[in-house]
Amino acid sequence: MGNRLSKIYTRTGDAGDTGLGDGSRVDKDSLRVASYGTVDELNSVVGLVLACELEDNVRNCLTRTQHELFDLGGELCMPGQQMIPAQFVDQLEADLDAFNEDLPPLKDFILPGGSESAARCHLARTVCRRAERLLVSLAKAEDINTHSLCYLNRLSDLLFVIARVLARADDGSEVTWVHGDQRGTDD
Repeated sequence: MGNRLSKIYTRTGDAGDTGLGDGSRVDKDSLRVASYGTVDELNSVVGLVLACELEDNVRNCLTRTQHELFDLGGELCMPGQQMIPAQFVDQLEADLDAFNEDLPPLKDFILPGGSESAARCHLARTVCRRAERLLVSLAKAEDINTHSLCYLNRLSDLLFVIARVLARADDGSEVTWVHGDQRGTDD
């Protein structure tokens, strides 16, 4: 492993730029920094899900995901590096199939909620989608690992399915969307 931080502040970014893993400097609002920053935010939100009571299979999957998200952040911080292999995407697909197997088919749109852990997982899903959008924008400007795009796309699907699993595990309910015409009024 490379250098360890012995001092957290360096003052090198006070002018609005930051160092990448390869030593180059870019503006803090660059697409690359926004991409790995949003992946870091996603990792933090997955940590919020992990702070809840979870079944071991969910906990193990999300813990592995946190490590992979850290890999993805490292990949994005070092232009030209590839740390997300196709096998990570394959594993997400296997997890998706396993978690989705016992869920009833979707007949309605699901609202973010149902339980605290499910709501946190939906929040992770939406941050994952934002990270994916930023990575799509970055891919238009620079070369990136295509597996990373696939990874975020699949991960957002997995987080949706896990949110459904968590809503059912916590209290057996998912909140389904009802169109305004069908909700009625309180007057």
